[in-house]
This record gives sequence, structure tokens and C-alpha cells, in this order.
Amino acid sequence: MMKKLLSGRSTVIKVCKFGGSSVANAAQFRKIKDIVNKDNERKIIVASACGKAYKEDHKVTDLLYLCEAHKKYGMSYDDILSLIETKHQDIIDELDLHFNLKEEMDKIRDLLKKSSASDELISRGEYLSSRLLSIYLDAEFVDAKDVICFDYDGKLDIESTKEKFLPYLETQKKIVVPGFYGSLPNGVIKTMSRGGSDITGSLLANIADAKVYENWTDVSGIYVCDPRIIKDPKRIDIITYDELREMSYMGANVLHDEAIFPVKEKDIPINIRNTNEPDNEGTMIVSTADQASMPITGITGKKNFAVVTVVKSNSSSEVGFLKKALEVFEHYNIPIVLVTTGIDSFSVIIDKNDIDTAIYELANNIKIKLDCEDVSVYDGLSLVCVVGRGMKSKLGMSGKIFSLLGDNSINIRTISQGADEISIIVGVEEKDFTNTISSIYKEFVL
Repeated sequence: MMKKLLSGRSTVIKVCKFGGSSVANAAQFRKIKDIVNKDNERKIIVASACGKAYKEDHKVTDLLYLCEAHKKYGMSYDDILSLIETKHQDIIDELDLHFNLKEEMDKIRDLLKKSSASDELISRGEYLSSRLLSIYLDAEFVDAKDVICFDYDGKLDIESTKEKFLPYLETQKKIVVPGFYGSLPNGVIKTMSRGGSDITGSLLANIADAKVYENWTDVSGIYVCDPRIIKDPKRIDIITYDELREMSYMGANVLHDEAIFPVKEKDIPINIRNTNEPDNEGTMIVSTADQASMPITGITGKKNFAVVTVVKSNSSSEVGFLKKALEVFEHYNIPIVLVTTGIDSFSVIIDKNDIDTAIYELANNIKIKLDCEDVSVYDGLSLVCVVGRGMKSKLGMSGKIFSLLGDNSINIRTISQGADEISIIVGVEEKDFTNTISSIYKEFVL
């Protein structure tokens, strides 16, 4: 299946991003080397910072953030730096690498003494793992600060990045680039949001016109739903960018949201693979796909939402009524998750964390500004999103889902269906969250 999807692409470069669990220790480095050497098309390698090698272990990026916090409050961070140093030294010793780690750790100590070096400090995890990986793979190390460009507003400058990175493609060696960071026009290091290594890999795949962007993690692809809710859920073989976008927005933490756009622009597939199970083909993410055999591709969701419902007679004929309400949310700088409307009412769904202490103040301001009859707040809402490109061809899918939930004594508080008919979002009480996902999975997937 995967070979068929890639057979039409003429380019011969694959970009491989290895996540934190894939570079957690020397054993994982060996797996990466086997994967990279098995396919000569795997030329560009992007690495995250070292992650957890076992349950009680620490992610290097977390340790760097902790160092920064200790510095802020005047606490010693020497023990934390020792953990970082030991983690990398163990890799160096076990793989017999020639690398002056002490010199790099001294640089990190110097960064901790500066007040303006926060991003550079946090980026050192990716820098160190990539330096070590490039030595182990006998590859060319390309520092992300030299090729990944941001403008002064913090937005990625794709044209400048392309200009700086393209010459490196002429080398015959493989290339290792740290993920997660780049630099501003003045050379100051700028980091991305957590998980930003996904974006680095996607951006370089775009520039290289890659055959495929392989994202190597510790799971063998994307599952229909959370394995913590459904034991051994089915793996998704093929999913579209649009389907994944819907699932990611509603809680499926598979790939950084912004990593989709650079590859989607060039119609480059993303292949989610497992470093610990390299022969598993994983999940392919593509622009378009044939009609799915099942109407539902994935089920995901999140808890801890609040819904603000506004009621006013004849509001549907009042020009600008909804706009006035949304201006109140804007005043409080609250992102809107969903808006559902009726004839004389509408509901706005927000993340409760965004306004936990002022939600009733907001509701009161809406009532005053709109001169409405009632504003109610319900803050025990969960959202469950059912995604599938096959739903539009299955008549009555939404009705079947609603009937199913009713049969399982699950009360639906809100309903939203996208115009493209690839997603249905239902709001349910938090106590029904797990049962909602489980019921839909058992009925439509098993």
C-alpha cells in the first residue's frame, strides 16, 4: 500500500524526523542507524532532544526548563545539569563517540548566567542529540540556527530558509539538523512551541521536494482512538491531512498542528512510523485518498470545556447580535472553540482553562451588552469528535450516532457538523466522555 502511494513521485529524498523517545539512549541511536542505512533515500535527518529512556527518566528539554526555573528563583541547578550531562555522556561512552561534552556543558552554564538567552538554552537538547547523531551516522551536521529562519515577528521565513538550506542538498553525505529552533535575522536563536521538531522536518521536506516525510516515534502509526480508552484499537492505514487536522484540533496528539501545512502545500505524504518496530508500515497521511472502507476514520476528544448559552427573542433578525457577543470574548482574549446556533439562541464553547476565574463575569457582561433574556453557563462539558471522509457517503450517519448515544443513556449537550461532512462534534457531560468514545467505536469500527 505504502509503495503504491509513493510510486508516482520522482524525487529520491526522504526526510526522517526522530522524536525524543527515538534518541533517548544509545540503544535507540543504534536503531536509528539501522533505519537510516537501510534506505539510501533517507538523506535528511531531523532530531528532537533526548527523551525518556524509561518511566522514571527525564526529558532533556524538561530539565533545561527546570534549570531556567531554578535560576529564576535563585536555586541551584547543578544537580539538574549533572543529569543532562550524564544522559549524553552515557550515549558517548556506549557508542564510543569522540565529542567534547564538557565544553558544551560549560557553554550551557554560561547561557544560564545570561538574562536574554532563554530560547538558546532550551534549544540545547536538540543541538546536543543532533551533534551526537551526526557523528554516529558519519553525517554532516547542519545547525538549525544557520538554516531555519524567522522574521522579527516570530514567523517562519520560508524563502530565507530555502535559500540557506538548498546548498546543503548538494553534499553526498546524509544531513542531520536539530529540530525545534532556528534564528532571527540578527542571529539570535528562536525556538518553536513544544513539538516543533515536527515543523522543522516538514519545512525541510517542503524545501527538498521530498518523496515522503517520515516521522519516527514510539507508536506504529495513528490509532482510531486513544489506547487508554479502547484497548488495542485499530491502526489507521491511510488518513487525509484534513481528517488529521480535525483529530489533532480535538486532542489527538500525533503531530504538531503546524507541521501539516508545509508538506500539504507540496502534496508530500507524511508517514508515521515506530523506531522500535521499523518494519511496520505505520500510517500514511496524504492530501486525498480513496473512499474509506469504514465511514469513521478516527474518534478523539477533550475534556474541560465550558459552554455559554445566550437566549433572546427575535435575535435571529437582529443584525450584529452574534458579533456583539463575540466581542466580549475578544475583550477577555478568549479563543472560541465552537459556536452553535438556534433561532433565538446560540452557544459559545470555550476551553475552561482560558477563563476559569472570570467566566461568570464574562456571562454578566454579555447579558448587559446584548440586553438578552438569559445567559447560562455550563462548565462540565467534554467534546468528542468523530472524523471520517467516508461519512458523507453514508446516509444518516449523524442520526445513527445520535440514536446510539441515546440508547446508551448519553445526553448530548451540543452538536456541530462541518460543511465538508468529514467531522461531527458532540458535547457531552464529562462523566459520559469515555462511554461516548467506547460506544461509537464498538458500533462503527469493530
